[in-house]
Amino acid sequence: MAELTTLESLMEMGFDRNRAEKAVASTGNQGIEQAMDWLMVHENDADIDEPFVPPVGNVVGGAAVTQSPTDEPSIADPAEGTAGGDGSIDVDDPSKVPLSEEERLEQVRRLEELMRLKQAERRERERAEELEREKQRRKDGQELQHIRQKLQDDDMKKLSDQRMKEKMEDKMARQRVKDKIARDREERAQKHGDIVPTCPAPPPSPTSHGPPPTKKEYDESRIQIRLLDGSTLTAVFKAQEPLAAVRVYVQVNGNTPEGQDFTLLSPYPRNEYTELDMEKPLKELGLVPSAVLVVIKK
Repeated sequence: MAELTTLESLMEMGFDRNRAEKAVASTGNQGIEQAMDWLMVHENDADIDEPFVPPVGNVVGGAAVTQSPTDEPSIADPAEGTAGGDGSIDVDDPSKVPLSEEERLEQVRRLEELMRLKQAERRERERAEELEREKQRRKDGQELQHIRQKLQDDDMKKLSDQRMKEKMEDKMARQRVKDKIARDREERAQKHGDIVPTCPAPPPSPTSHGPPPTKKEYDESRIQIRLLDGSTLTAVFKAQEPLAAVRVYVQVNGNTPEGQDFTLLSPYPRNEYTELDMEKPLKELGLVPSAVLVVIKK
């Protein structure tokens, strides 16, 4: 039983002659498997159906034949079984016997089974490649998500550090105010002593002689402050300091809840000070040399 040539086998399997000839020529006529692999790889090429031009000295489907310039082509009679380039049988070659219909169908069946196996292998390879691409895509996505999360964490950390820095600066500023007030209080105490101003001397009797006494000028004021919870604070302020200095002193040294808005009140005579009064000196408000103020809620 003679085997079909590669070209004949491909055409029996349903490939058109042009594609089959290209596959055989491109694989060097090395066999049906190589030709089928080539066809499956190049089936989507743009030039797959362009007319095939065989290379010089190459006969598709058989061995290369070199013809002498002096040789003249012989005319073969197909009825006598002369071999041709299309794979026909040469009766002069005893090794080539025509295939019966059953043998031809069996060979075609084997080739079709081989083609199905090749196609299955190709599909399996493509699935594996697609799976690998999907794994790589997921890996890249996870890495991108990790980078985004890291950037977000870095931004949150920077924001937290900035807020902590601002709180620390605010705390240090408050402490500086407290330290300054404490130093001022110590300086006043060292300079004048912590003495309650005495009552002015009684006016001289009409019978006394001499120039009238001059009114004493005070440059400081001793103020007692009653807080919201009933406790008291006592401090000495400059006569020309504004009433706002007393309010700041209460904010720093008192136990007033944070965020609590308050104002100051003079009980005798009763006078609730406004925001405009806060800018006025203590002397102008009649709080020199001493006074009692009460903290009240706004």
